[in-house]
Amino acid sequence: MNDILIYTYSSVFLISLASLIGVFTLSLKKKFLAKIISLLVSFSAGALLGDAFIHLLPELIEESFTLTSSISIIIGMMLFFIMEKFIHWRHCHVPTSDHHPHPLAMMNLIGDSLHNFIDGMIIAASYLVSINVGIATTLAVIFHEIPQEIGDLGVFLHAGLSRKKALLYNFLSALSAFLGAIIVLSLKTSEFILEMLAPIAIGGFIYIAAADIIPELHKETDIKKSGLQIFGIFAGVFVMYLLLFLE
Repeated sequence: MNDILIYTYSSVFLISLASLIGVFTLSLKKKFLAKIISLLVSFSAGALLGDAFIHLLPELIEESFTLTSSISIIIGMMLFFIMEKFIHWRHCHVPTSDHHPHPLAMMNLIGDSLHNFIDGMIIAASYLVSINVGIATTLAVIFHEIPQEIGDLGVFLHAGLSRKKALLYNFLSALSAFLGAIIVLSLKTSEFILEMLAPIAIGGFIYIAAADIIPELHKETDIKKSGLQIFGIFAGVFVMYLLLFLE
């Protein structure tokens, strides 16, 4: 259990540090930043799908896949849908602009904190399944967090916050992942994790990639850029596949 605690809290700490990635993007030109984000978003979609179908789902099937598992996967998908629908939080990866406005800073802070809280739960649940699954899930979340955190920083700046305060708010929202991890680890029941939280993580990852990220990628119609997006998705899946060799 000590190893699981160390791995989980280390992973959550790394994800929290990802919230500070925006400080490295403030000096970048908008066109170059847009290209980077497009590739990262594509890569994160592949990583999330790869983690769901290559690591989490096979592990769940090997242990015990039941009707409860199927329902939990649906619950995971609906959970993210409800967050977007009723909390007015849009899981957006595009930096704010006059043509692409975002919600107010406080609403973004609340929504992002809830999202990070769930990330913490998912990571802890993955490590309770196995160390290797936890590592794969951590990488998938990190790949997904980087473009999101860049977008969140843009929200806070657009809302009128200073750069220092925007970075602080972004980091504070990321710390909610620790609370999610602590709650899951306090349960100490791997059977519950496998029956409920692991399937919810699968559903959540599938929803984010298929219902949130990929439709956003469809907005790009340029052939070369679209080709880069396809490459990014396959690259994300391939990285998750390579992690199988750690087992």
